[in-house]
Amino acid sequence: MPESWVPAGTNQSSVHEFILLGFAHIPMLRPLLSALFLAMFLLTLMGNGTIVLLTIWDPALRAPMYFFLRQLALVEICFSLDIVPRLLVTLMWPGRGMLPVSCALQMLLVLALVTSECFLLTVMALDRYVAICRPLHYGAIMSPLLCHLLAVTCWLAGVPVSLVFTIWLFNFPFCGPHGIRHFFCDIAPLLSLVCADTKVFETNVLVATVLVIMVPFCLIAVSYIGVLATVLGMSSATGRHKALSTCASHLIVVILFYGTTGVIHLRPKASYSPESKQIVSLSYTLVTPMLNPLIYSLRNKEVKAALGRVCCGRHWAGPHK
Repeated sequence: MPESWVPAGTNQSSVHEFILLGFAHIPMLRPLLSALFLAMFLLTLMGNGTIVLLTIWDPALRAPMYFFLRQLALVEICFSLDIVPRLLVTLMWPGRGMLPVSCALQMLLVLALVTSECFLLTVMALDRYVAICRPLHYGAIMSPLLCHLLAVTCWLAGVPVSLVFTIWLFNFPFCGPHGIRHFFCDIAPLLSLVCADTKVFETNVLVATVLVIMVPFCLIAVSYIGVLATVLGMSSATGRHKALSTCASHLIVVILFYGTTGVIHLRPKASYSPESKQIVSLSYTLVTPMLNPLIYSLRNKEVKAALGRVCCGRHWAGPHK
């Protein structure tokens, strides 16, 4: 549905700027959506920023689990900063152009950060597997050196993939209308503006998507199968409950993240409209980053205790005997 600010001509020789058409089909709701998304953005920054500060400041949150939780919070902050400011600009000043280099940079960061989150969630699942299934060797296996190496790997894992596909896509000729029917620069809506054969590119994107999403997901599933087998073999009901409670928050986040990214990136392009894709994309770009800190803080006694110490100005007195 082209908007009035989008030129009607479709035979341009090149495109010098893009216009994001996010939620252009519901113009009357733009003020309400702007306020809602701004509130969610601020909650995301505040919640994830609190997790980062707590895991740095409080000695009780120095375990590998909280180290990786801090990395996840940082990824969510970067992801929100990449997506939401441009979304708010699109809603409040519709029709404002976006240079191709800005669009390419946004897509590059989206691909890199989504890949990093996939790997981080996998590492967090492996951490829980070692903690529950190999408790006597946990300290030796999950050493500070290994944790830092895993964190660096997760942060850098998406860089080669995102660089290759971003450079490849933006070397195609864009000679159609310059309106992107989405609220951020993503591969699928940009492909609809390309006037060249993209079959090889699309095949490679699908292969990379399966590897980036499904391989980590399978590793998470295998990890939790091992955790479940160990938990079911425990004789103490208290031990079973404690072991499962440490995994519950992570499982909820995994379900939220993979449930939405899988729907978006693994379904055929023809099976959903651009409008429905925008709605689903909101789940992993705005909703999940906002909910992650709440999920971990509300379900984790150590995080709640650390937050209480910060609010009351108390110092950590060490583990209770």
